[in-house]
Amino acid sequence: MNAPNAAPELFTWEFASDPYPAYAWLRENSPVHRTKLPSGVEAWLVTRYADARQALADSRLSKNPEHHAEDAQGKSKTGIPGERSANLMTHLLNIDPPDHTRLRRLVSKAFTPRRVAEFAPRVQELADDLIDGFASQGRADLIHDFAFPLPIYAICDLLGVPPEDQDDFRDWAGMMIRHGGGPRGGVARSVKKIRGYLAELIHRKRNEPGDDLISGLIRASDHGEHLTENEAAAMCFVLLFAGFETTINLIGNGVYALLGNPEQRARLQASIEGGERELLDTGIEELLRYDGPVELATWRFATEPLTIGGQSIAAGDPVLVVLAAADRDPARFAEPDTLDLSRRDNQHLGYGHGIHYCLGAPLARLEGTTAIETLLRRLPDLSLSGDPADLRWRGGLIMRGLRTLPVEFTPH
Repeated sequence: MNAPNAAPELFTWEFASDPYPAYAWLRENSPVHRTKLPSGVEAWLVTRYADARQALADSRLSKNPEHHAEDAQGKSKTGIPGERSANLMTHLLNIDPPDHTRLRRLVSKAFTPRRVAEFAPRVQELADDLIDGFASQGRADLIHDFAFPLPIYAICDLLGVPPEDQDDFRDWAGMMIRHGGGPRGGVARSVKKIRGYLAELIHRKRNEPGDDLISGLIRASDHGEHLTENEAAAMCFVLLFAGFETTINLIGNGVYALLGNPEQRARLQASIEGGERELLDTGIEELLRYDGPVELATWRFATEPLTIGGQSIAAGDPVLVVLAAADRDPARFAEPDTLDLSRRDNQHLGYGHGIHYCLGAPLARLEGTTAIETLLRRLPDLSLSGDPADLRWRGGLIMRGLRTLPVEFTPH
């Protein structure tokens, strides 16, 4: 037990189950807090909404790990495991302007709102097919049977991964999820396999382009500039890595929040049955705020001495913006610990802020909304199977998500 005024213990399994009381303490007592992470790296945690929003848009906080004051061994403990050795560093999560501006502009040409909108029927088809696979059994693990495969198959289709190769992708992604809180080597091995496959696939798409995202990335040009093969591979990799786990967690955390708030769930169910979308649209934003898929924004490094929330930060220090804490800041959100699906003033930071705002947010919203709407419509008596205290959250630093979510319902 901690003394009443002592800083809470962070990054334990108990903390992972419910970090929000600890974040409330930090917001109140140490809003920009220096801590040692499980990897041994020391970093600043930014927990108040106003400070978080400022930090996310501060150009003095670089995304490039080369600004980290640590030695080479320390640098290897930040970012996605294995991306450095696999030559996958040149993606939007690791670079600053002007390279970031150029790459984002090129990628945006292929990742258009029109492409996402046209993809909606395929996401609906995937959701229905997956539910068909377990609807007759009366029980399922919503993570394994639904929330995990849906975004994997969706991003594979979007990238242009042939159907016969998609199960390999699912296996590699599963290895990344299973090893997320453990040794980085397990993730690095999966990253290496994905890198090798992407190199082959990009080469094939150069010779035989199709109507898919990889072909679009290869075609995209800006004033005669094209993505290099390494840049294209890195972009595909980060779309996969950032795209599938955030959506798994959005679906899993979202359904779990609804099951724990029966009045809100009943309101949403009635709205869906009545064919109305308004509560579904505001509801998905509230689920992103209330218990979002990304707990901490990806790494930033001070390029010069600066001050955040009255705290001096030295050049080279890592800074981690705690989105989960900022999005429950009572200075910004009324009754922040209450789930209110009709909340309107909801400028949450779930997908970031500033020039690094998540490029894939429209696709994640589409997948999350479709998944939750389809589950509630097709399995209206869906309920948690077992004791909520038995649920386990995946260890890790950036993402927040359940390992399993056992549910039961009337078989169909």
